[in-house]
Amino acid sequence: MNAPHPAKVAGIDSTVPSPAHTVASAAPGASPVTGAAAPSAAVGPDAPGALLQDRLAGWVSDLTTLHELTERLVRTDTLSEALDEVLRAGAALVGARRGLVVLEPADGLGPDTTVGLGLGRADLGHLETVPRGCLPHGRILDGLPVGEDGVAEPDLLADKSLDPRHREVAARLGYAASYALPLSVEGTAASSAGTGPSITGTAASAGGAGVPAGSSGVPAAGPRRLGAAVWFYNEPAEPGARPRHLAGLYTRYAAQHLARLLEVERTRTAMATMAGELLPSRLPRVSGVQLAARHRTGPLGGGDWYDALPLPDAALGLAVGSVTGSGPSAVAAMGRLRASLRAYAVMEGEDPVAVLSDLELLLRLTEPARSATALFGYCEPALRRITLAGAGHSPPLLVGERRTEFVETSVSAPLGMLACWEAPSVELQAEPGETVLLYTDGLLHRTGDPADRAFARLHAAAAGVPRAARHDPDAVAEHVLRTVLPGGKADADSAEDVVLLAVRFA
Repeated sequence: MNAPHPAKVAGIDSTVPSPAHTVASAAPGASPVTGAAAPSAAVGPDAPGALLQDRLAGWVSDLTTLHELTERLVRTDTLSEALDEVLRAGAALVGARRGLVVLEPADGLGPDTTVGLGLGRADLGHLETVPRGCLPHGRILDGLPVGEDGVAEPDLLADKSLDPRHREVAARLGYAASYALPLSVEGTAASSAGTGPSITGTAASAGGAGVPAGSSGVPAAGPRRLGAAVWFYNEPAEPGARPRHLAGLYTRYAAQHLARLLEVERTRTAMATMAGELLPSRLPRVSGVQLAARHRTGPLGGGDWYDALPLPDAALGLAVGSVTGSGPSAVAAMGRLRASLRAYAVMEGEDPVAVLSDLELLLRLTEPARSATALFGYCEPALRRITLAGAGHSPPLLVGERRTEFVETSVSAPLGMLACWEAPSVELQAEPGETVLLYTDGLLHRTGDPADRAFARLHAAAAGVPRAARHDPDAVAEHVLRTVLPGGKADADSAEDVVLLAVRFA
């Protein structure tokens, strides 16, 4: 009968600089964390000085390693990037090759997500079949008590106390040991109530213990759980005291960074939801035209909007606009302005100049410190005609088989800039199958090009719409958006909102 396979001690991965000297090498009985030597370690007259020098060299190397890893972490500006970096850095510290991190804030406000390192979607699915309480990170997420230095399972296949399903999945995925750490932040009572994490609430001592910082007198509310991370070993192994200590210091810092990104992500989601609720939930179906829209908002929320509403006599009101500023106040102002424009359009939509004149008067009286640009069109689908009036807005773009041209509109100031706004309207006559593109300036500003080059890029993108896609306004809008803003610019965070409304005449 074979003897049990002894567990290996996992060390720091070679991808991270390791100390040239460690306490263990200076004194066989010394602690890798504290550096305390055994009584029999002092040999020769120079032993105390050599021990101190070796200990200092190890500390400097450890600090250098943590500095490099945290520097890489702070360069991440999204939750997904940060979670990937935490997994890679933790794997290097504890000497693993695979792992996963589960983001599941204890306040239940989300977002909840799971990210794997060296694990495919199917592998993550297999792990989800294991009862949650049987997994080390599952116990952390459930709030069960765990040691300060994490949860180590050095030999999963030999430990008969583990759940059989866990051993089965471990054998299928090819890992024999695991090491898990919680991701939590120290917070005050106020932060636990939902005001965000306390970034300066604790300071890690050399031994990794939380020490209250500051003198505000606010009592600590304990750690707030954000999630858990676990790393897997292909063979029986367990990280030693020094890798555990470094990994613990790193994850405590990483949790603070994740908490900040979590608040940003929640703010971004809330602003996008609020802005989306103030825009049309669906575009109307009107005989003779097809509609499609694209809307992108920045993390702070902006004031760009679009609208399409049925009017009497089988007409259609089309509008795009932008309110100055960003954040909740701009989103709220956009909602008020759009609602007012809808009311004016129903009453006098056949006269776009009158609609924008009323809107300008409302803006000047109710929000004198704010200005806005707007474009309103009274569309008659049966005649393939749009009567347009603009206030400081970019001209529409007409796209057809034989022409791609900007529609000449009168030059006018934005709403709220003059004591009395009024500008003549223009008529646009389209041919069957042609598409009119209405857009906000954010589409041009996100390119980063000067105005003339941005307009040229937009014109070239519209002229280059594939012939097979011209019958579908949704395909036209998507092609123009991705061509004008390539390389992910359309979906990246930006202070500029983007609105694109495509109107195709049958």
